[in-house]
Amino acid sequence: MIVEHVSISNMANIKIASKRKSPSTEKDTLFFLKVILYFVLGCLWLQFSKINSVPIPVGLVFGILLVAHEHFQIDRKIEYAVLLIATVLSFIAPIGFVLKIS
Repeated sequence: MIVEHVSISNMANIKIASKRKSPSTEKDTLFFLKVILYFVLGCLWLQFSKINSVPIPVGLVFGILLVAHEHFQIDRKIEYAVLLIATVLSFIAPIGFVLKIS
């Protein structure tokens, strides 16, 4: 009788183990959309109306706050890199969005 009880509990453990979810994955299109979003955010700047004022990378700050909540750590590293590259590229080259506040 004890042997039957052990085998029944083992069967229950096997069923529970098979019902566990596999690690969640992200679709490639969603990842690509997020990379594009972070690139656009990295190109967002704020400039005040002073004559020689240096623009502030507002998109970089907002993007870092968004990336900090990313579930997968490897995605976080890639998205930080995309943000930084977009910010440096938009500072050097005339690409990006500059919001001028007067």
